[in-house]
Amino acid sequence: MAESFPIDDDEIDVEDIEIRLLLEAIFQMYGYDFRSYSKASIRRRIMHRLGMSNFASIMEMTDKVLRDRRFFVTLLNDLTVNVTEMYRDPEFYRAFREDVVPVLKTYPFIKIWHAGCSTGEEIYSMAILLEEEGLYDRAMIYATDIDKNVLAAAKKGIYSIEAVKQYGDNYRRAGGRHSLSDYFTARYDSVIMDQRLKRNIVFADHDLATDQVFGEMHVILCRNVLIYFDRALQERVIRLFVDSLDMGGYLCLGTKESLKFTGQEEAFDMINPSLRIFRKRQIRHS
Repeated sequence: MAESFPIDDDEIDVEDIEIRLLLEAIFQMYGYDFRSYSKASIRRRIMHRLGMSNFASIMEMTDKVLRDRRFFVTLLNDLTVNVTEMYRDPEFYRAFREDVVPVLKTYPFIKIWHAGCSTGEEIYSMAILLEEEGLYDRAMIYATDIDKNVLAAAKKGIYSIEAVKQYGDNYRRAGGRHSLSDYFTARYDSVIMDQRLKRNIVFADHDLATDQVFGEMHVILCRNVLIYFDRALQERVIRLFVDSLDMGGYLCLGTKESLKFTGQEEAFDMINPSLRIFRKRQIRHS
């Protein structure tokens, strides 16, 4: 007769098991893969939605996710972090003007991928910067995100007028050459970004956890996204960026993000250590 061992209930984290089952259900049902996101971060967001609902447990919420797509969309908004603003970290945009733009000006055509673009504020920030530097007409910006809802908002380019007033200071500190109001039209309590800023932007859904190479980019921006991933997913995403960048292309990460421990440090030269601007090394033939 097989020997049995007592199970210590204190060693079993039931919530952790339920969260893993919920994330697996979301992946199998809807194709969104949160299974490699930071455990602490994803737990906080799930528990927040549980606290806002009348569910007795995460398992009960999982059943609702599988049977009600509208509720899934609500939960999706909790799971995808959409914290952004125009010219967030103005010092980064100033450094981009000084360190990257002079090189981009030597290219006949420029391809930029903004991975995890959220509701688009930083996309339009870059479009304005390129316009002011005389580069926009030969640039194409690919704006991607896992969440189709925020992509739709980004494409509309409609923002709160109160928020945009605050963005004006960021714009000036980022080295803006005119007035931010030159790039939008105010209507009641909102502003609409000018259509001319949208003509060279392609919006597309893309999941960094599962989708493949977005090839031959001159610049990739993925700022303040990797911090929500676990180590294995961070490594996957950085490999994806290495494969998607042209030789000499630039990778721009958030100020709390790093290439350390990704196995890809040797693929890049550091351009600006504090603002996390890297350049993919050229292949040197002996």
